[in-house]
Amino acid sequence: MAPKQDPKPKFQEGERVLCFHGPLLYEAKCVRITIKDKQVKYFIHYSGWNKNWDEWVPESRVLKYVDSNLQKQKELQKANQDHYVEGRMRGVAPSKKIAAVQQKNVDVKTKKNKQKTPGAGEGTSTGDMPHPPRKKRARVDPTVESEETFINRVEVKVKIPEELKPWLVDDWDLITRQKQLFHLPAKKKVDDVLEDYASYKRTRGNSDNKEQAVNEVVAGIREYFNVMLGTQLLYKFERPQYAEILANHPDKSMSQIYGAPHLLRLFVRIGAMLAYTPLDEKSLALLLSYLQDFLK
Repeated sequence: MAPKQDPKPKFQEGERVLCFHGPLLYEAKCVRITIKDKQVKYFIHYSGWNKNWDEWVPESRVLKYVDSNLQKQKELQKANQDHYVEGRMRGVAPSKKIAAVQQKNVDVKTKKNKQKTPGAGEGTSTGDMPHPPRKKRARVDPTVESEETFINRVEVKVKIPEELKPWLVDDWDLITRQKQLFHLPAKKKVDDVLEDYASYKRTRGNSDNKEQAVNEVVAGIREYFNVMLGTQLLYKFERPQYAEILANHPDKSMSQIYGAPHLLRLFVRIGAMLAYTPLDEKSLALLLSYLQDFLK
């Protein structure tokens, strides 16, 4: 009996394709192909993304670049438009912009603060920078935030309690140095942790308004986690496992699979995203107080 032949790849090297990254489809290029254990995998480069996001993906995540799949891409984007902000910044994946961000209905009183700080980004100094002379320009709708002001928002700081910082260090060491992975699905999932917190707050006899606020914060944390996990909360060594999770659990959210260590990582990164929410100073301070309470 003749041995089974390796499967034939559906895509070719150099071919333009569409590839799932999280819940959305993105234009990409098939760079390399490998066949191992009768499984075809493709090394994908996402168009317009930094090369750091290049990754090996299973064939199940890749689609032909044809009209029907382009329509599917648009439908997925429309379905997720309340959770994403489309936009490209050098070295940053598009899905790293969280929706809840609208460039209208934003109080322009924050503009004075923005002029004192340079564009937010890793490794950027917060020292004063000279500004060129102002040019006269046409009147603009005061309810619409300019692109420059939007980009120059200041990152919100979420303070990680001292007792939790060693957990982050151990987490980093486990993945990056020891090359170990967490067993997934986790025994104590993110949804379980969030429900425990909500239940605890309910037993404290809070008013209906406070209980509603807690429920909204919990729902917001869950949403941020599910949106940010694939693009910002994983080390490179974890990405193949993440691809398998997406393939094996297409109908589950990541908060139903990942656990507390990954949830803790969220609070390290969430400040940068909160800077782009259309909340006034008072509302943002209230939200931060709930986030800090959750971390206790």
